[in-house]
Amino acid sequence: MVEFKKLEQKKVDEIVNILENKYSDIKYYLNFNGSLQLLIAAILSAQTKDTVVNSLTPALFAKYKKVSDFAYSKVTDLIPFIKSVSFPENKAKNIVECCKIIMEKYDGKVPDNMEDLLSLPGVGRKTANTILINAFGKIEGIPVDTWVIKLSYRIGLSSNKKADDIEKDLKEEIEKKYWKNIAYVLKEHGHRICQSMKPKCDICPINNLCPKNGV
Repeated sequence: MVEFKKLEQKKVDEIVNILENKYSDIKYYLNFNGSLQLLIAAILSAQTKDTVVNSLTPALFAKYKKVSDFAYSKVTDLIPFIKSVSFPENKAKNIVECCKIIMEKYDGKVPDNMEDLLSLPGVGRKTANTILINAFGKIEGIPVDTWVIKLSYRIGLSSNKKADDIEKDLKEEIEKKYWKNIAYVLKEHGHRICQSMKPKCDICPINNLCPKNGV
């Protein structure tokens, strides 16, 4: 087994700074207006491309505008709007249940803290962090998706496999001022340069710093 090459802290700071500057124009990739739409879009995005979610949410949000609209909807009524995502039945069920809980426990308002968000069906730390950062401006952690997992290993930030453990590593190594965007920066770097099968190391701005684990 090939030994994991851990990145030294000085290089972590340098790499993060370089990537943040390169992708300074990056923004959150799901389209939404308000915390409810973000919650729904984030649930739908699990194991589904962002472009697919963005293509279906306009019609969905035109029909369902409030928490109560989702809460009082039948799961079978939601499915036609979201049939192009993965596991549409499960996600429709989670959305309805989420909104019922929000109506009953949170006065119809999407919770703005980690503990309450994690109590909602279909909401894990990635989704909760996403909502806190992008809907409420609260930065408590880092959303960890498949791109963050992949690049955290490749760059030498974390050898862990579980998202929660990777998030802990990143929070220890990366300055908090970068937490807001680092997940989206890593994802964009993965799309443009550090691709899954054939990373473009020859044009990578961190080529001389990256340990290239698994490459």
